[in-house]
Amino acid sequence: MITIKTPHQIELMRHSGQIMKEIFVGLRDVIKPGITTKEIDTWVHDYIVSHGCKPSFLNYMGFPATVCTSVNDVIVHGIPDDTVLAEGDIVSVDVGVQYKGVHTDACRTYPVGKISDEAKQLIEVTKQSFFEAIKGLKAGSYVGDIGEAVQKFVEPKGYSLVREMQGHGIGLSVHEDPGIPNYGVAGTGYRLRENMAICIEPMVNMGSRHIKISSTDGWTCRTRDGKWAAHYENTLLITKTGVEIMTLEED
Repeated sequence: MITIKTPHQIELMRHSGQIMKEIFVGLRDVIKPGITTKEIDTWVHDYIVSHGCKPSFLNYMGFPATVCTSVNDVIVHGIPDDTVLAEGDIVSVDVGVQYKGVHTDACRTYPVGKISDEAKQLIEVTKQSFFEAIKGLKAGSYVGDIGEAVQKFVEPKGYSLVREMQGHGIGLSVHEDPGIPNYGVAGTGYRLRENMAICIEPMVNMGSRHIKISSTDGWTCRTRDGKWAAHYENTLLITKTGVEIMTLEED
């Protein structure tokens, strides 16, 4: 179901978005060689709860943690555990924050210590593809406009885009309609409306776009060829003249 947000709901989302921004800034110091993904999860959980909010992902459809921690070849939905992050790794941390019944959702891919130039470029291309997607985006734009912009930016650089996972509407639920693929044709698909909230989340692979889901936990999504992936996501409010990025921290 697609929901148009009321002014009150928008204010609640701005609040949870502010908590999200603070989390992403804090994680810059938290994520270092030697930390476990479970320790990252605990830090984010405690931050969310101590600020009067709730973790959106915890027990959502059975997911057992507050955040998704996806390391190296894991694209999305990595479950935090005793895995120790090493110098040179990358880790995507996907966070959902609920405040008084409304949600925001965002993700960043972090370097662990000093990383390779190839890994830096993967993270930067993934992040920049998000900003390419929102150029000119406003009420009246189409979902296909987003997918085409991401695809035209990413694929000529030799990377691939995951097709089985996509962005989505958000607000009263973590996942609402419409789906927001990271590929497509401009001028097609659902037409965006003022005061809709959506998540745009490019998932970019160094190698093939093909994925595999863990048969052990049913969640962890990896690249099939073992090459690394990055993920970048924000919650946006669609306005008459553009977008408001509710979860974007200052660099």
